[in-house]
Amino acid sequence: MQVDEEAVGAVLNRLRRAQGQLAGVIAMIEAGRDCKDVVTQLAAVSRALDRAGFKIVASGMRQCMAAADEGTAPMSEAELEKLFLALA
Repeated sequence: MQVDEEAVGAVLNRLRRAQGQLAGVIAMIEAGRDCKDVVTQLAAVSRALDRAGFKIVASGMRQCMAAADEGTAPMSEAELEKLFLALA
């Protein structure tokens, strides 16, 4: 399974956003910023990563549903469950 073309742009944008936010967290720590500010920014990184992950899982589910209509399943229910749990 690959991330479908509809999801690739959104996933990459979210990952790039997380990358930039993480660089901000590192800079904040190096500058000795207040922990509350660092944690708030780190939470934003986590949300961006979660959203990218959920988009990838949704892409896999969409492919499974399309494949089921064709009579084949590229990913089992157990594999999809494992992807969801990996985000927890």
